[in-house]
Amino acid sequence: MLKVEHIGIAVKDLKKSNEVFQKLFGKENYKVETVESEQVSASFFIMGDTKIELLESTGPDSAIGKYIEKRGEGIHHIAYEVVDIHLEMERLKNEGFIILNETPKKGADNKLVCFLHPKTTNGVLVELCQEITTYY
Repeated sequence: MLKVEHIGIAVKDLKKSNEVFQKLFGKENYKVETVESEQVSASFFIMGDTKIELLESTGPDSAIGKYIEKRGEGIHHIAYEVVDIHLEMERLKNEGFIILNETPKKGADNKLVCFLHPKTTNGVLVELCQEITTYY
C-alpha cells in the first residue's frame, strides 16, 4: 500500500455537509460525482496528499444509507492507494482477510476499488483503490 488515498465520511445531506467542511477546511470541494452502481453522491476535498470524500445515499438500498440508519453520520471507511489492486487483493486473501467483492469495481474519482470486511480489519472498513489508466 502506498498511502492513505482518502477518508470516506457518510453524511445525510451532501449540500449542508459541503458547507460545513468548506468552512472547516477553508476551501471548496474540487468535485461532486454520482456513482450509480453504489447509489451515492460523493464530494471531494484535497487535504495535502489525502482526500476527504463525503458520501450521501441516493437510494434506499445503498450501503451508505444503511450505514447512516444504523450508526449515524461519521467516518465510514479509510481508503489506501495500491499499485496493482489485483495483486494486493490476492496477497490480502492469502493473509486471511475477507474481500467483500471478488473483482475490483469502478468507484468514484477514476478508481478501481474493493473493500475488506471490517471483521478482519479490527472493525474498520478498508478500501483499496487504484487509479484507472488508459492501459487498463
